[in-house]
Amino acid sequence: MLTERENDVLKLICKGYTNQEIAKELFITAHTAKAHVASIIKKFGVDNRTLVVCYAIKHGMVNLDN
Repeated sequence: MLTERENDVLKLICKGYTNQEIAKELFITAHTAKAHVASIIKKFGVDNRTLVVCYAIKHGMVNLDN
């Protein structure tokens, strides 16, 4: 469902990273980070990044222990 890069972004969203922090961590622009976040939101059919985290946890897509 998600690309490899979107999975990387998802993990960082779940850790509470901002778009700027995601960009710095993944060596991409903030604009690209924002686009990945928007794509994840659309694919999950939710309205915001908080609901992205809820969706990811509910569907076992992330492990918050790491």
